[in-house]
Order: sequence, then C-alpha cells, then structure tokens
Amino acid sequence: MEAVHRRLLGSFLSETNRHSNLSPSLFRLLIFETNSIPISPNPKQEPATVSTSPSSYFSCRSIVSATSFLCSYKEHSEALTPPPEDPRIIRPRTRTPLEKQFETWVEKLKPGFTPADVDDALRSQSDPDLALDIFRWTAQQRGYKHNQLTYHTMFQIAVSGKRFGHAETLIEEVLAGACSGSLNLYNSMIRFCCSRKPLFNRAFDVYRKMQRSQDCKPTLETYTLLLNALLRKFNKLNVCYAYMHSVRSLLKQMKASGVIPDTFALNLIIKAYSKCLEMDEAIRVFREMGLYACEPNAYTYSYIAKGLCEKGRVSQGFGFYKEMRDKGLVPTSSTYMILICSLSMERRFEDANGVLFDMLNNSMVPDLLTYRTLFEELCREGRGNEAFQLLEELRKKEGSMEEKTYKTLLDGLHFLCRE
Repeated sequence: MEAVHRRLLGSFLSETNRHSNLSPSLFRLLIFETNSIPISPNPKQEPATVSTSPSSYFSCRSIVSATSFLCSYKEHSEALTPPPEDPRIIRPRTRTPLEKQFETWVEKLKPGFTPADVDDALRSQSDPDLALDIFRWTAQQRGYKHNQLTYHTMFQIAVSGKRFGHAETLIEEVLAGACSGSLNLYNSMIRFCCSRKPLFNRAFDVYRKMQRSQDCKPTLETYTLLLNALLRKFNKLNVCYAYMHSVRSLLKQMKASGVIPDTFALNLIIKAYSKCLEMDEAIRVFREMGLYACEPNAYTYSYIAKGLCEKGRVSQGFGFYKEMRDKGLVPTSSTYMILICSLSMERRFEDANGVLFDMLNNSMVPDLLTYRTLFEELCREGRGNEAFQLLEELRKKEGSMEEKTYKTLLDGLHFLCRE
C-alpha cells in the first residue's frame, strides 16, 4: 500500500512539474524528499511503528505543502513571464529622421508665430519636402495665414528642389487668391511658367492678375519674360504670324502703362518683326531706340541685316552690315553666312568675299552650304578659275575649313566646270 501511495505522489509531482515548468534540480529534490519519508496509508490513524522523528510526520500534509509550493512557484514564474503579445494590437511605428526634424521645427514655432517666423523656418531647411510639410502645417493653424513672403519663399524652394508639381499647385493657389501677391512672387511664377511649355498660357494668367492688381503692375522684367517666351515659339514662318499679334499687344500695353523699354526688350521686338519679315516695322522700332535712350548693339543690327536679306532687300541689309562694322560691332555667325549667300546670288562676289574674310578674321567659320553657294555661283557666272584660286587661298588660311570640306568643294568645282 505504501508503494502505491508513493507512485501516486510521484505521478502528482510529475504532472505538477509539467504544468509549472520547474527546474530539473528542484524537481529531483522534491522526489528525493518524498521517497525518503514514510507515508501512512490512513492519515487519521497513527501506526504504532512510526518513528518520532520530524520526517515521520510527512503524510498528506507533506503533499499539501508540496502542492502549495509548486502553485506559489508557478504563480511567481507567471508573474515574471510577460504575457503573449496580442497580434491585433498595432504598435506605433518608429519615426523617420524627417518626421523628427519636422517635430523639432514645429516645437520651435511658438504659439502666435508670424509669417516672418515661418519664412525663417522655411529658409533654414535644406530638404524641400520638409519645408513643404512645415508650410502646409502652419497654414492649418488657427489664427494664421500665409502672405506673399512665405509663398514666394516656398515657391523658390519648390522650384530649386525640382518639386515642379508643388510649384504648380502654389501658382494655382495664388491665382485663386490665397495671398495678396508681390512683384517678386508674380515675376518668379511667370519665369517658371515660361520655362515650361505646358505652362505657357499660365504665364499670361499671372500677367492678367498683375494688371488687375493695384500695387503689383507689370514691370519691364515682366514684359521681357513674356516677349522672350513668345519668341521661342517663332520657329516657323507661319507660326510667327500667329504669335505676332501677342507681341504687338504687349508692346502697346507696355507703352500705355508707362514702362520704358531697354535695349534688350527692343531687340526682342525687332527680332520678332524680322522673323515675320515685317522689316519696315523692325526699322521703325530701330529708329525709335534713341527716344528711350537705348543704343543699338550687335544683335540689333544682326536681326535687321539678316531679316532684310531674307526679305530680298540685300543692298539695304548690306548697308546695315557696313554701318555696324563702322561702329566696331561684330555680327553673329548666322548673319555673316546669310550675307555671303545673298550677295553671291546677287552676283556681288567682291562684297561676298569681303564678308567671308571678315568672318574668318573674327574667328568664325562658314558652314559647307555657304561655301558651296559662293563657289557654285562663281562657276555659273563663268568664273571657274577664280573659284579654284579662292578655294586654294582659303585652304592655306589657317582654320578656314577642314580637309574633308576642302575635298568636297574641290570635287564639286570639278563637276561644275565639266558641264
């Protein structure tokens, strides 16, 4: 019977250990103490042969004590062991460095901050995205509204940081009346719109808003930006006529508003007229330059001389060329080449040769088409020998033509002289 009791007690301790996760040493100690103590089959009756030593009193009370110890150990171990994590609980994610910087700057903006404070915060940012976050966050705060200063600063940051989509959004907000606007803000937006083809019409929307304002009327910079953008559309003759009306309108509005043009603005207008071959209008603007205290420069003469030759008024164009050379002004390479071709087709070979060598002396080289036009016209005029002599002379002149160009021209002359 005693053996049965011991087996039952051992099974009990094993089951308790399985649920309590006791250490192996502690479990062995309990088993040893249990096996070394006699167990009375009937706890209510004390057997006569039981020893009076303290260990002889271990019976069911010992089992209860062991059970209490195991339960208290289990409770203590459960208290030390963290509960399993609930997968349904969403822990907050770690903040990125950009978010930490944003929070730092938000803390620096004390309650009641002004647009000047926001402007300082925006200018101190090297990250355009962080600056935009600060700009949007401050706009949502009660009692605060962005002005033209903060909009201009944010717009410059967006453009320089190549955040073009955000820059377009800022333009739409300003046009919708988000702030009162300023000359610097409007001109910056026009400059940005003119630099991007899809926003060409938006530039004129900003210009019309400037016209309606009381304190931000268009300036010379505004008109220059718009004229320059229009001239970039003058790539074909039929397109020139479509945009020429806008150039005339801008010129008229500039004069009506009292804006005095400079040489650069007048050159743009002369170039526009010359592109459309409206040379009388171009010359009229040229004559009016003195009224605005503007002095014609090399570009002024080049546009007019080039346009006159394209119009077929070669003698008049050559006259403007000589006038500018007398003033020490050097034409552009395209003007030189058009003069050479036009004079050659007019059979004015001496003048054409003079322009050619003048071009070479100014470190500019004609293209193959210009050379061919001159030599072919000489051959058609029956002056083939003169053409060969000129070709050899040009070959000896340093930097006048490459060897490939020389061989091409020489073969062409031989072919023309055989005909």
